[in-house]
Amino acid sequence: MFSKKISHALVEGDKNFGQISDELLSNVESKPALWWYAGLTLGAIFLAIGGWAFYMTLSQGIGTWGLTNSVAWGWDVINFVWWIGIGHAGTAFTIFFLVFRQKWAGSINRSAEAMTVFAVMCAGLFPLIHMGRPWLAFFIMPYPNTRLLWVNYNSALFWDVLAISTYLIMSVTLWYLGMVPDLATIANRTKNKLRKTIYGIFSLGWNGSLYTYNRYETLLKLLGGLAAPLVISVHTIVSLNFAISVLPGWHATILPPYFFVGAIFSGFAMVLTLMILMRKVFNISDYITPKHLDNIAQVLKYSSLIIALAYATEIFIAWYSGVTYEIYTFFNARATGSFSTAFWIMVFCNAVVPQVFWWEKARKNLLILFAASILINIGMWFERFVILVSSLAEDFLPSSWTPYQPAMVDIGIFVGTFGLFIVGMLLFVRFIPVIAVNEVKPISRIGKNINPKSEKDEL
Repeated sequence: MFSKKISHALVEGDKNFGQISDELLSNVESKPALWWYAGLTLGAIFLAIGGWAFYMTLSQGIGTWGLTNSVAWGWDVINFVWWIGIGHAGTAFTIFFLVFRQKWAGSINRSAEAMTVFAVMCAGLFPLIHMGRPWLAFFIMPYPNTRLLWVNYNSALFWDVLAISTYLIMSVTLWYLGMVPDLATIANRTKNKLRKTIYGIFSLGWNGSLYTYNRYETLLKLLGGLAAPLVISVHTIVSLNFAISVLPGWHATILPPYFFVGAIFSGFAMVLTLMILMRKVFNISDYITPKHLDNIAQVLKYSSLIIALAYATEIFIAWYSGVTYEIYTFFNARATGSFSTAFWIMVFCNAVVPQVFWWEKARKNLLILFAASILINIGMWFERFVILVSSLAEDFLPSSWTPYQPAMVDIGIFVGTFGLFIVGMLLFVRFIPVIAVNEVKPISRIGKNINPKSEKDEL
């Protein structure tokens, strides 16, 4: 799979800047391969299914979903939180690695940011259609009006709207500004007048001068510093939708850090999935190297320990509290009862599977890396399912307990979001370089001709 030793080099091969430009712009300058059309077709089919489900929701209401009187939040909120979690990694890559000067992220952040934008777009659909009347969404915006109707500023749901909309705007801004130098490069290289005009407009007059670069880097650092608290706050605010309730399993102060780490965990897992696929289909293994995949696997390994600690802490506090309802939720409903299958899938995928990354051979095996990244996001979906449905379906009153099953419309909407994500990512890889050329060139010599003196140095 990989060489015996994980190299320090961030770009492999003795490449000059011209070769780097030719190889990293090939996905934009050459015709798409057959797999691209096949993927676009599959994404369009998923979008059509989602369109049908969306139409059913608008025309007949959310009664077409599998919701009950007890489980008023079902697949819609589960999938909303899941997509938001996936959308955390891209901006985190850009911000934290920019602020802490981590050069190895230069080959990854462009695709991770694209993933963030489309994942947040998918997530944003669920609160909108869950309103039942999405054409009245403007009611949640705080603006002067003659109806004297104002939003509840004390509501965590309103905080959610502000946090996610701000996060989406910031993610798009960072993603777009990061592309500006490459857009100018494409405009200069292309012979097609229409493409030259379009890419030239979006490159904002970039001229590549030292003055421009200095101002550009200063702007990115300022935006990164402003957005860093936002990355933490978004999933923290999502968790408050649950934590401020009185339901067993939800009313806990551990949820904000627990949700934030879980978001980073699932987001990095999706980044690992995409990086393995892209290095294969675009033949860019010299730029997404074993070192990059090893670093992501290390992040997943340590994140999973925090997740496992959170699971253990929740169970211990439920037992230690002596509260009957908490004990029942964690020990009966989740661990041994109606939701035990989903609970143990969650534990296995999130707390057990990533421990394979303690072995270097596992971190160097593409098949193990890919399978683990998929299992982690499956586990994170089941985590959201267990947290949300178990507390609602079996609350304080056994007389109100009810089983929950998603309806076809629920499933259709979820499939439709996958279609949106697939189509968005495929259009991205068709018209934008998947790796930031302007960031890779300065780091292309880092780590060359290094002979580690010890195994510690080598890792």
